[in-house]
This record gives sequence, structure tokens and C-alpha cells, in this order.
Amino acid sequence: MAVTVSPKAAKQISKALTQRGSGLGLRLAVKTSGCSGYAYALEFVDATGPEDQVFDTEGVKLIVDAQSLPLLDGTELDWVREGLNEGFKFHNPNASAACGCGESFAV
Repeated sequence: MAVTVSPKAAKQISKALTQRGSGLGLRLAVKTSGCSGYAYALEFVDATGPEDQVFDTEGVKLIVDAQSLPLLDGTELDWVREGLNEGFKFHNPNASAACGCGESFAV
């Protein structure tokens, strides 16, 4: 099982960790929410737990908990600019559908 990050996303994560002044990496998680069933959650982490798996990709660490990993396996976190907006985008091969606003997904 693996989760990866694009070079553009890695740059943004490194920049944010530097501005924050500390942190081990970025946690990717899935929570039950939204109109399609699941929603992505991102947060900076200072320490890992016993259930966490750490992926070192493009020079940054992505931390995923054991419950989220099956839903995120094979996912690439990217940084995209769409019109005037920019932000993280998940390329998740496990997602079978997404809601119209892009905030939640189904498997």
C-alpha cells in the first residue's frame, strides 16, 4: 500500500512546514462525511501514533492512519491551479464517485 505526493504538492507542504516552524509531515485521513460518504482531511503532525503508516515521498512525509489507508491506497496528492483558485487535489483510484462540489467521494 502506498500514498504519494506530486513535486508541486511536496513544495507546498515543505513551504508550509517551514512557515509553521515545526512538524513531522502532513496527515492524510478520511472521515465519514459529505453527500458522497467520505471526505478528505489534512492536518500537520508533530508526532505519529502506533496505528500510523509513514510514506516518505518527494522529500516530505505523509502520515496515514490504519483505517484511512485502504481508502487512500494508490492516491496521489497534487497541487493544482484552476482559474483563480489553487490547492491540493486528490487523485484517488479507489473513488468511484465524487459529489458536485468535490468535497466528498464514494468507494
